[in-house]
Amino acid sequence: MDFDFTGEQTMLRNLARELLTHESDPRAVRQMMEDPAGYSEGLWRQLAETGLLGIAIDPDHGGQGLGMVELALVLEEMGRAAYPGPYFATVVLAATAIDAGGDRAQKNAYLSGIASGKTRATLAVLEDGLSLGPEGVDLRARYQNGSYTLAGVKRFVSFAHVADVILVAARTTESSDPTRGVTVFAVERDAAGLSLEPNVGIDLTSRTSTVRLEDVRVGRGAVVGRVDDGWPIVVAALRRAAVGASAEMLGAARKCLEMSVEYASVRQQFGQPIGTFQAVKHACADMLLEVENAHAATYYAAWALDADAPDAALAASVAKAYVSEAARKVCGSAIQVHGGIGFTWDYDLHLYFKRAKALEALYGDADLHREQVLREVLAPSAVPVLA
Repeated sequence: MDFDFTGEQTMLRNLARELLTHESDPRAVRQMMEDPAGYSEGLWRQLAETGLLGIAIDPDHGGQGLGMVELALVLEEMGRAAYPGPYFATVVLAATAIDAGGDRAQKNAYLSGIASGKTRATLAVLEDGLSLGPEGVDLRARYQNGSYTLAGVKRFVSFAHVADVILVAARTTESSDPTRGVTVFAVERDAAGLSLEPNVGIDLTSRTSTVRLEDVRVGRGAVVGRVDDGWPIVVAALRRAAVGASAEMLGAARKCLEMSVEYASVRQQFGQPIGTFQAVKHACADMLLEVENAHAATYYAAWALDADAPDAALAASVAKAYVSEAARKVCGSAIQVHGGIGFTWDYDLHLYFKRAKALEALYGDADLHREQVLREVLAPSAVPVLA
């Protein structure tokens, strides 16, 4: 494989960086953090107009038909800018699930809507046990008289408060094999019986909610994929989310490194820049090594998903496990390089530190993905299990 980005990929990165530099600078990010919606509708429209919302959506549905590598480039820039908004939930989670299992009508409705910016969507998997495995899906869906009734609670659903549709993983049949009996449903946010409770987390650039479904009724047309066979759809979305989260953490870490090098070159101590001191040089060099290793792991995993490589699942877990810890180390070291100012609210460093820290736990932490690596190496299975 060619490890260099193509000219088109470089242009895509530059497009995303230019847009986010102007529309999602730290001042704008702080304004969006204080907005009840948690994002800018104007910036969302620009993401649609530039084609970034449809980057990985098939051209038949208004997208560009590009792959995970191109999506990772955009996500890295979003991590570097600490972009707040439902992009990840809509483009990475929901669009992947719909593309993996949706029928023609669902793809026409939802994927076309996402690409045009008219539809915001998300995926609801986690429940009270916070397990990403199929055994964690306990929300019930009962079939009766031509419709399904959903009852249960989903936790930490990304940007559910602005989603037009929430893809809900539910248990339709009990089975000795927990990967069987899971079905994905497309539930409109304004459905009767569906309510939201906002969560407050460490990363104020991201919003999650607890979603309660109290006898929410949906028709058979709401089923995404086949009944009882929805777990592979969830896995496809979570696997892409693991790589996408790695890309965002990489962007946050790279920004922290850039800020640290710049600060070390201008901060004076004992009559000279602190960057001239060996300890600071070593800290920045170690940060650079972590960033470059994270870059390699992330983009190999993205390429493997695009190529449907035999080790794609392994690469995704390696990336998430490594980048989770690398980003924490880099962002933590950045605070040390900055000293006291690195802890302050008015200084922007904490925006990137908190983004990386929050993503570290989402879509599987380092421990879970190490277990996945062990499974893939010792006992690869035709049916993927994430926990």
